[in-house]
Amino acid sequence: MTPSEFDKALEAAEFVRGRAPLVVPRVGLILGSGLGAFAEALEDSTTIPFKEIPHFPLSTAIGHSGRLVLGRCRGVPVAVLQGRAHYYEGYSLREVVLPVRALGVLGVKLLVVTNAAGGINRKLRARGFLLIRDHLNLQGSNPLLGPNEERFGPRFPDMTEAYSKKLRAIAKREARSLRLPLFEGVYAAMRGPSYETPSEVRALARLGADVVGMSTAPEVIAARHLGMQVLGLSLVTNMAAGLSKKEISHDEVLEAGERMASRLTAFLRALIPALAREGE
Repeated sequence: MTPSEFDKALEAAEFVRGRAPLVVPRVGLILGSGLGAFAEALEDSTTIPFKEIPHFPLSTAIGHSGRLVLGRCRGVPVAVLQGRAHYYEGYSLREVVLPVRALGVLGVKLLVVTNAAGGINRKLRARGFLLIRDHLNLQGSNPLLGPNEERFGPRFPDMTEAYSKKLRAIAKREARSLRLPLFEGVYAAMRGPSYETPSEVRALARLGADVVGMSTAPEVIAARHLGMQVLGLSLVTNMAAGLSKKEISHDEVLEAGERMASRLTAFLRALIPALAREGE
């Protein structure tokens, strides 16, 4: 008999508990392309490769380590997905969001999702951060398709506040204290793996998108289905097609991630305790 999506998440979570029995994570994080350095700074950490965790999809994209790291950030127990699987890698969206569901079974109530994105709004500058206010799911599917699993959440979850207003306020306050510029806007999730054409970028701008990427929306939908509070951050690694004279390459994305790693790590180390203290 094929296990249900809940059974798969439960089996994955029980495996993780067996490897890190002393950590009951309060905050979960997903680190996008080139943004995995934060996990290296955790205290009392345990690292588990995705390939060892039952049912976890493997990250094949360059810049995604494919590891779950459990530890503490300034005393706050956290679970960090150092990389993610993407729809464009050939996985179903149910497979893509299984790690988020496993974090929910582990007890995570607050989820911070990060990604690398291309800038659409001309007010943005590459190598800066965007606080996600909302998203456009343009991947052509939804991880909740099919029979609903009531143990995860309701059949029709509300997405009015997909990205918590309260958590965004905390993030903006912490960014000000670090003098970190933080633009707020809308993330457009495309299927990929090809980058967008200039015409597609102009269409996304008319739809209200400020940045564009190839992830995040499915994970946020699954997290909200579970009742998690979500905060989203994009590292703007480049301007989208047609907005600069440069060709877009994944090498540029990874380079920007490396350059901004220390700033992101400092921001998250200030942010996580504040979210744990005030966010729930």
